Amino acid sequence: MTRPPDFDQVVGPDVDPREEARLRNVHEMLVVAGPPPELSPEMAAGPTLAMTLHRRPARVRHRVALLAAALALVGAAFVAGYISGNGGGDGLSSGKVINLVGTKAAPGALASLRVEPVDAAGNWPMKLAVTGLAKLPAKGYYTVYLMRGGKLFAPCGTFVSAGKTHDASVWLNAPYKLKPHDTWVVTRQMPGHHEAGTIVLRPNV
Repeated sequence: MTRPPDFDQVVGPDVDPREEARLRNVHEMLVVAGPPPELSPEMAAGPTLAMTLHRRPARVRHRVALLAAALALVGAAFVAGYISGNGGGDGLSSGKVINLVGTKAAPGALASLRVEPVDAAGNWPMKLAVTGLAKLPAKGYYTVYLMRGGKLFAPCGTFVSAGKTHDASVWLNAPYKLKPHDTWVVTRQMPGHHEAGTIVLRPNV
């Protein structure tokens, strides 16, 4: 098994502390996603985290943009690999990673949702890593919804965002019997609105 590149060795010491924290969060999102089961020749020739940061550009913003592009590539490869390798199963496979992208309500937002193995009681723990979501007004929050048959089925947890330039990493739970084609979206819940809000993140498929 190939070990992921060491963050400190790749980025180097000459990074602003705030930018270093942001880059480390994105690096952890890539590590959570892990390598795809099988890449096409075109994807195999694409960027890796080490390639992206090997030559440090003069402007840190350019480095963040390259990291975001690498994250999107890894997530898309995981979704494609899962669909091609597990389409005929009788249940949802543990270890499934879903790449989520922003809708028109949250352009530029990205997320990676990893479904962990089910426990003895029937809970499916999930780890969500997200970036690019706006900070909502007081008492506003985001909800991760299970989608089934193209419709919102049930909530799996909530979280808040500190702003578009901040990242979030949260544990969630799906205490339901999952089916092969189940997936997830993220909705925006504004203060005083208790029904499902606007979808801001959806699967990139």
